[in-house]
Amino acid sequence: MRLALHINDYASFGEPRQMAGALSRVARSAEDAGFSRLSLTDHVWQISLIGEEYEPMLEAYTALGFLAGQTRTIELQTLVTAATYRAPGLLAKIVTTLDVLSEGRAWLGVGAGWNDEEAQGLGLPFAGQTERFARLEQTLQICLQMWSGSREPYVSEHYQLASTLNSPQAVSAPRPRVLVGGGGERTTLRIAAKYADAFNVFGGPDAGQKIVRLREHCERIGRDHTEIEKTAVLPVAVDEPGATDLLLEELRRLHDLGFTTVYCAVPAVASLAPLETLGAKVIPEITRW
Repeated sequence: MRLALHINDYASFGEPRQMAGALSRVARSAEDAGFSRLSLTDHVWQISLIGEEYEPMLEAYTALGFLAGQTRTIELQTLVTAATYRAPGLLAKIVTTLDVLSEGRAWLGVGAGWNDEEAQGLGLPFAGQTERFARLEQTLQICLQMWSGSREPYVSEHYQLASTLNSPQAVSAPRPRVLVGGGGERTTLRIAAKYADAFNVFGGPDAGQKIVRLREHCERIGRDHTEIEKTAVLPVAVDEPGATDLLLEELRRLHDLGFTTVYCAVPAVASLAPLETLGAKVIPEITRW
């Protein structure tokens, strides 16, 4: 099993002048501690599950581009991009650029999106649920066509591209990997079964059921489910007595269900102490599983 670091809260990163240095230190410390990936939440306002909407939030791809120059080996992605927030051709170009400048470390993490308040607040595209899922699937088709080297047009219900020219192409071979995030069993997991290299769900009590449903979707389309990496996101705190042992129990539970990578959402991560604890006590243990 591998650990990834997920950053969804910038409140501990200090004032704006301090944030670049703090984010750089966190990324380098995560890389040195043995985290395999670094993901950023792709929101423009803070979400209510984490804090208040006015709390600091960095634009994800600008931040990932910065981190590409601060790190050497850790893989970089969002967890996850709302497909409607950026035109698909532009999104493919953004991820391609991140992949080129990180020398092959970029993923496309994408989902249907859900936060209508921030979208309405900043005037970002947002539609009803059925349309958002249709746009998610068409976004994936466009990205994969652009990464295939095709320059053919792409025409669908929601998107019309005269040419999917994409130069330069990505460094990752054969293309950047795709993670589809979200626990919807009927539609999200169907889309993941068809297009994804990995899927991500919350690591709660029903996480195992999501793997079962993914396998069922894969069986319907004749795809081997083992081609798709099973990942989960888990809130992690390691500063309380016994917290490390409890975390190892949770990770073992997820491992036994079939998950191979866990994205740890760590509070107050800018202090670096949680990363040091995870690097010293948790990562060496789970890499043996």
